[in-house]
Parts: sequence; C-alpha cells; structure tokens
Amino acid sequence: MAKIICIAIPKGGVGKTTTAVNLAASLAVLEKRVLLIDADPFGACALALGFTQEKIKGGLYEVYNFIYSLSQVIHRTELPFLDFIPVNIRSVQMEERLLRLSENKTLLRNILQSITPYYDYIIIDTPPVLKGLTTAALLCAHSVLIPIRSGYFSLEGIDKLLKYIESIRETYNKGLTIEGIVQTMYEPHTKVTEIMDHELMQRFRKYLLQTIIPRSTHLNEATFYGKPVVLFNASSKGATAYLNLAREILQHGNEEAVNIVGGQSESEVQGSTL
Repeated sequence: MAKIICIAIPKGGVGKTTTAVNLAASLAVLEKRVLLIDADPFGACALALGFTQEKIKGGLYEVYNFIYSLSQVIHRTELPFLDFIPVNIRSVQMEERLLRLSENKTLLRNILQSITPYYDYIIIDTPPVLKGLTTAALLCAHSVLIPIRSGYFSLEGIDKLLKYIESIRETYNKGLTIEGIVQTMYEPHTKVTEIMDHELMQRFRKYLLQTIIPRSTHLNEATFYGKPVVLFNASSKGATAYLNLAREILQHGNEEAVNIVGGQSESEVQGSTL
C-alpha cells in the first residue's frame, strides 16, 4: 500500500515542484514504485519531466470531470519505476472548473484508493495556496513534506501551514503527520541563511530534515531539458542531495514500521484489536 506524501507550503518560489519531481525520481532510482501527481494548475511537473501538451493524453482535470479513470491518465516516464499523472489544464476556464470541482474535498482521496496497492509512494505536488486542491491532497496524504527557502516570508508560510494541518487533523485526517522541513536552494555563508538557520532551529527543530538541497545550476538546467536532475547529471550536487533526501524518507518509513505502538508490527497491532 502506497505512502502518500503531499509537498506543500503556501509560498511560491521555494522549490516545491523541483522537490516533488526530483524526490519522486530519486525514490524511483532506488527502485521504489512511485506515482507523481501534479495537482498544481500551473502544470510545471509535466514540463520538468518532458511532457509537452501533445504528449499528454489526459490528466487530473479529466479525472475530476469523470471523463477518464485515474488509471487511464497514468503516463510512463523515462524511469522504469516512476509514473506520472499531469494536471492537464490548458485554459483559464479549465482551471476555474477544476478549482470548483476540488471543493469536493474527499473526491481525490476516494479516487486514489483504486491505485494505492500498486505503488510504494505517491507524491502530490500542490499549488502555493491552502484551499482547493491542496486541501484535497492533505485529506488523502499520510504526511506533508515542506520545502523551505531562506527568507522571512517562508517562515511565515510554515507557521500558516502547520496551523492549517492541525485543523485538517481535527476535522478530516487525524493520521496526517509532518514528513519534515527540507531546506532548498541553500546558500551557506550568507547573513540571511545564518538568520534562517537560527530561526528554524529555534522554532521548528523537531521537523527539520538532515538533508539540505543546495542551490545548483544543474537543477535549473535539468528542467529546460525536461528531465529530473538524476537523469540530467547524476553526479551533480543537486542529484546527490535529492537521492539523500529519498534515503532519509525511506529511513523514516522503516522507523515507522518498527515503532508502531511500542515496537509492535502493524499486523500485531491489528491482531491485538480484533
């Protein structure tokens, strides 16, 4: 059964889509079966994976409109273990309709139930707002990964997101957890970074992941070629960082598996409640 990770923060320009694409690709390189879903109407994941409009046979828009089933809009990628569902928005009218349909908060969760047995991880990229498709993603996710770039507004974005996650837990998805905060586009030895590091340690230490994604020209270049960085330049700092992030998340999953209810396995827990 797939673990669903939502990539979210109500702040643009923090490397959210870059993280979604490259984390998904890195997990696939590590031979985990991964589905990447683009729930951001901007549709940047498709471009980052080399899917131009003529290559897209349908996407989340068609699924929400009951034109196609979810399995009919799954696209294969260059990586054998990575599949992709684009959002497939081609006009303002289509975006407005999808946003209206996304007011049905539980539709995405219900739709995903049919494919979760076939993947190890489902990664959902969301828009930089908390309503609509982001809420739908949070309702069906097991955890939230928060990319963050040095800057005051990013800190405010974390505060806002954590409060929203708490409300989601209370009303819709009590099992939702924080996968972690990952620093992106990291530039050491600057005053802003120094302040940011201090603030993150003071306010969000328990959520901070060890992996840091450096600022890397290869990450930017890879998007122009429609490839995740691990396929564009596997030896680059960006590729290495995202592979390390994937390994850290896999380690989180392993720790969760052996720490359920004081170290009991999931089957033991289920057996004890029958």
